[in-house]
Amino acid sequence: MDPPPWLNAPPVDAYPYEDTHDLRSGPDLNPALLGLLPFIGLWRGRGQGGFPAAEDYNFAQEIRISHDGRDFLRFESRSWLLDEESAPIGQALTESGFWRPVLVDGRPGDEMEATMIRPDGVAELYLGKAATTRLEMGTDAVAYTPSGLHVTGGHRLFGVVEGALLYAHEISIDNSDLTPHMSARLLRIGG
Repeated sequence: MDPPPWLNAPPVDAYPYEDTHDLRSGPDLNPALLGLLPFIGLWRGRGQGGFPAAEDYNFAQEIRISHDGRDFLRFESRSWLLDEESAPIGQALTESGFWRPVLVDGRPGDEMEATMIRPDGVAELYLGKAATTRLEMGTDAVAYTPSGLHVTGGHRLFGVVEGALLYAHEISIDNSDLTPHMSARLLRIGG
């Protein structure tokens, strides 16, 4: 058996394609994403979390919503806990995912699909609708690893209001009803 052709191939250069949260630079926005244009950017702010924690907590968060010219958006979020004086006291939830409009006859409608994954062993598939500066979606499927948090449902509402990104996220665990999990107000700091 011959060795695979890549075994002794020369090294490759760095990834040649750019993604951006700033619409003034980088690749052109795919026309399918025009309905999601208000969400693209780098956002930072603060919020409050709760369920399933024993007590409510304050956090800061940074969300980057970017594109690379294809017909989806990349969603990256990282948050950190804050004490009473707003000083950081520890890392919190991190998420990555993708948002994409559903195409009907090659044209985007208002229906959305999203995938979200967290390092605590939870993967979620969301379906929803986007309308101007509002995006609402609920879980269609959730998977979790044996040691992961037993998330069984979720609902997310995003809106751009007076230039800020606001969101509310509810989750259910095992047989619980949807319960407020996190909400925040983030300001655009880039894009």
